[in-house]
Amino acid sequence: MSDDQAVRQVDSLDTASLLAGLMRDKRHFACALGAFLMVAASASCLAQADPASEPAVLAVAKVLPAVVNINTERVVRRTVRDPVDDFYTQFFGYNRFRPREIRQTLQSLGSGFIIDPAGYIVTNQHVVERAADLKIHVTTNDGKTYRAHYITGDDKTDLAFIKIDAQTDFPFINLDNISPNLLGETVMVVGNAVGYGSSISRGVLSAAKRNITVDETEYKDLVQTDAAINPGNSGGPVIDLSARLVGIASAKMAFTPQGVPTQGLGFAIPADVVRESVNHFKQVAMKQAKSKTSPAAAEASETRADKLFGIQVQDLSQELSDALGYVRGRGVLITAVEPDSPADQAGIKRGMVVYRINKSTVSSVREVEQALRTAGSGADVEFTIGIIRARGENHELATLTLTAR
Repeated sequence: MSDDQAVRQVDSLDTASLLAGLMRDKRHFACALGAFLMVAASASCLAQADPASEPAVLAVAKVLPAVVNINTERVVRRTVRDPVDDFYTQFFGYNRFRPREIRQTLQSLGSGFIIDPAGYIVTNQHVVERAADLKIHVTTNDGKTYRAHYITGDDKTDLAFIKIDAQTDFPFINLDNISPNLLGETVMVVGNAVGYGSSISRGVLSAAKRNITVDETEYKDLVQTDAAINPGNSGGPVIDLSARLVGIASAKMAFTPQGVPTQGLGFAIPADVVRESVNHFKQVAMKQAKSKTSPAAAEASETRADKLFGIQVQDLSQELSDALGYVRGRGVLITAVEPDSPADQAGIKRGMVVYRINKSTVSSVREVEQALRTAGSGADVEFTIGIIRARGENHELATLTLTAR
């Protein structure tokens, strides 16, 4: 072997050794890089698995302070007749005894949410419609309970407006930025499900523009979801993952009209309808507040109508008449009826109008006081009460004789 051949052989061996070393280094580097990436991926997965960072959790945390549980209490009158007396009437043609009237207190549960820091709440009309002149209590997420009063409502949209009787600022859900309501988006129902406050259920937005009839009540243009809506959820918000309002939980269809049981068929009043209704409700609330600050309203707090019959009244201004749909310039508005008072026992309700007392037509609180100036305890006074609507619809008037207490 020549010297040149020996040198070339040595060089070849050195090159092969060098290449082998480089390959080992590359394998070690690749293993190290792979291990690093696995650790990084594991850390990333652990970070993403933190429940506190889930969009649903963040959305619920944002709206929950504005959601309230609503408890209403109302008194109903029922006529009770002895079954034996019915049998007697069938054969002899007249009753032996007059039917007895009993009073029963009924309570109901629902949900709602605050839409203004002053404590204005939107809910379903069917949750509070019969509690206008009785008791409404709302409980916030922090466990505090407040009295509230009914302002106005709309049977057609099944929406109502109430206000907490407290001078403090409340967290609220902003109606300026509502959900686009896209089919398939994740939605959550928040409310007082079967009495369990602050309950959450989750699903998707299944459909829009649904018309349904539940318990002989017709609902139009609702959004549909498979998120569970249970008794007590009525009036509570349905939100998306950005904490924007999708709608107000309103109804659940448990059976089809043919009696077939269903699952995952819940319905909500869409957010745009809620926002439009709330704008109208706020105008009514402002007009009512303005009327209460007037001198006539100040007189109403100590009127003889209140003292003798349990009726609180206020002047029916043109603006308030237009907002309520009543004829202008006639009567005084009944703003409250004291439970168990002569007016309450006669069936008089908040929202009715007093048009005449005895032979005197009244259109202001001052005229009511003038008409009652000679009335004392035990006096019988005739009240013409009801509603005369501005659009010429059927008048609802009755003349009732009340005995002053």
